[in-house]
Amino acid sequence: MVLVAGLFAMTAGCTFQFGLAYLIPAFRAEGLSLEQAGILVACPTVGLLLTLVAWGAAADRWGERLVLGVGLAIAGAVLLAGSTVHGTTALGACLAAAGAAGASVYAASGRLILGWFPARQRGLAMGIRQSAQPLGVAVAALALPSIGAHGRPAALTFLGTFCLGAAVLVVVAVRDPARPPAGAQTQGGSPYRRGPGRISPNRTSPNRTSPNPASTMLWRIHAASALLVVPQFGVATFALVFLVDAHGLEPVTAGRLLAIAQACGAFSRLGAGVWSDRVGSRMRPMRALAVATALILAALAAGAAVRAPWAVAALFAAIIISASTNGLAFTAVAEHAGPSWAGRALGIQNTGQNAFAAATPPVLAAVIGAGGYAAAFGIVSLFPLAATALVPVGGERRAAALTARAAHQDVPAGR
Repeated sequence: MVLVAGLFAMTAGCTFQFGLAYLIPAFRAEGLSLEQAGILVACPTVGLLLTLVAWGAAADRWGERLVLGVGLAIAGAVLLAGSTVHGTTALGACLAAAGAAGASVYAASGRLILGWFPARQRGLAMGIRQSAQPLGVAVAALALPSIGAHGRPAALTFLGTFCLGAAVLVVVAVRDPARPPAGAQTQGGSPYRRGPGRISPNRTSPNRTSPNPASTMLWRIHAASALLVVPQFGVATFALVFLVDAHGLEPVTAGRLLAIAQACGAFSRLGAGVWSDRVGSRMRPMRALAVATALILAALAAGAAVRAPWAVAALFAAIIISASTNGLAFTAVAEHAGPSWAGRALGIQNTGQNAFAAATPPVLAAVIGAGGYAAAFGIVSLFPLAATALVPVGGERRAAALTARAAHQDVPAGR
């Protein structure tokens, strides 16, 4: 039930944070230009970037249930208020404030996975949790165009009610996992610090420390994940206009097909999580999927260059595969940061990813205007290729060996 509540909570947050693009027709019906509508769509992400680390620190300190419930309740109330305001500035402020409040779902729901699920089940559990992002976009694709036809207030009322309902479910269903002993966070120190780091949880002597391999690993995972966001958001942002402009599909038909693709992307995160659980590694599947993403995007670029019919299939494959690695990265970050720092580490992870996600659409729009879709998809294919060099497969192997060695040394003689 905790996992269901976390999934529902994150889906509610992602629906308004990443699905507002489907309200652009409603914004333009109010007299806004395309540029103004684009700014409004970006406002939740701006708010999100400002508070991710702070919400993570709050989850580390006060627990997941409180942070999830309060954040979603505030986001829902602000969205309902946004349904009544007039003027672009006031509406943008409401959307940014809702994004800042809704950022709570990213750090807190990830900590729930770390606390409630053992390592052998954590990849699947985090994959289910991370499927909320494509599911939220799919909900937006299916619901917002039709609701938005009745006006922007109706759509924001739907989004606000969705968040408030998720907040109620969190309060009813979520229970915080056991927290680290008092003082453990101070004793262990930051996982981002180099050199001797946290004391092994199996050790009884406060003077016996172990090396901190997480220090470099975390930054490499953050960097690789930020690069892998570019194909995910680049393809998702321009898939609709690519199908309409280059292949002549009707917008409504293209939207429904892309909602199916996003749902398949959600299942790809589950599959990647199961794979990582079975092989006992998060990074090996992540690197393999990054290579696959680069190859599929290269094929998409080639198909777009010659307007081949199979480019549509390549586009759908790119949407699905580019979404698959996200849960693996979040699981690895939470595991290597440890319970005392997981919230803050996930906040840093989300900040980097959302910064790249916010920059991707305007940059790719300029590339498409100058060189077309083939050039844009070709450039995007370089990002997962670069990510393969950063995924710390060797570091994960060394960290596992250190953990196993420490556990063996800590077993008392005669046992």
